[in-house]
Amino acid sequence: MNPFFKKNPPFLLSKVISKIGLKNINISKKYINDIKEINIAKKNEITFLHSSKYSDIAAKTNASFCITNLKLEKFLPKTCLPLIVKNVLLSTAKVTEMFYPNAINDEFDYSVSNISKTLFKKKTKYGENVLIGKNVSIGKNCSIGHNSIIEKNVLIGNNCTIGSNVIIRNSLIGNNVSVLDSSIIGKKGFGFFPNKPQNIRYPHIGLVIIKDNSEIGSGCTIDRGSLSNTEIGKNTFLDNQVHIAHNVKIGDNCMIAGQVGFAGSAIIGNNVMIGGQAGISGHLKIGNNVQIAGGSGVINDISDNSKVMGYPAKSVKVFLKENRQ
Repeated sequence: MNPFFKKNPPFLLSKVISKIGLKNINISKKYINDIKEINIAKKNEITFLHSSKYSDIAAKTNASFCITNLKLEKFLPKTCLPLIVKNVLLSTAKVTEMFYPNAINDEFDYSVSNISKTLFKKKTKYGENVLIGKNVSIGKNCSIGHNSIIEKNVLIGNNCTIGSNVIIRNSLIGNNVSVLDSSIIGKKGFGFFPNKPQNIRYPHIGLVIIKDNSEIGSGCTIDRGSLSNTEIGKNTFLDNQVHIAHNVKIGDNCMIAGQVGFAGSAIIGNNVMIGGQAGISGHLKIGNNVQIAGGSGVINDISDNSKVMGYPAKSVKVFLKENRQ
């Protein structure tokens, strides 16, 4: 969760139910304290379940309330009250906006100051036109290139190098991290629901977390999470123009070549190597020590120690056999 977004006080369950269009539910004066993912939600908090893929996690949830549908309510424990709706994600977006109304829009940070007017000027090497927002922390021996903006709510560790024309917000960056030129980190993800004539946007209240000794190549975009965080593991290197969508979690010691794209909520293990221009679909789990050839399209989970290629991505041996001339 993002500690940087202001959360509204608890809401009566009746008000939340009204927000998502439910009626005739027999409830007492219960309060909902917050909305969280199903694996971390606690008592008196609300969560959501939109896919049977998460049924095992749902069975263990500590949430008191869950937005779901008729097909999925059977996976919830008796301690969790199902709130049955037609569109789970749309209803979840509406409830999230109730608690975090400022997480919908991503306006530029108009509270920034030139670094020369801040305390960071004495301990940070910096170029021309560097701007710093509020609630920013920068460690020792860091440098920031020309025309970069460290917007509000960013923590940067020691010995970090931030290139030129970089924008960072809502992010926690570890020690010895390099972010190369023109990367954008911590903006909201591509989350909305088609609704003519105006699409409904999904609030993004998560963070971007980049762990120690990692490198982010030039022109990369890393979206912050929606309800959970987007995470880059230790000693993981991204080549240029890599896009990482909201809630993606990449493990330690991974190597991601140029123009690779990750759709939302994909989970990548440790020691994974991905060739250029590969695409990883959303809500997939890629195991440890996996190698994915360049240009591949991954649309299914991949088990540990696999080598895959092609579209849809399959075992290298199978792919070569099928394409032998």
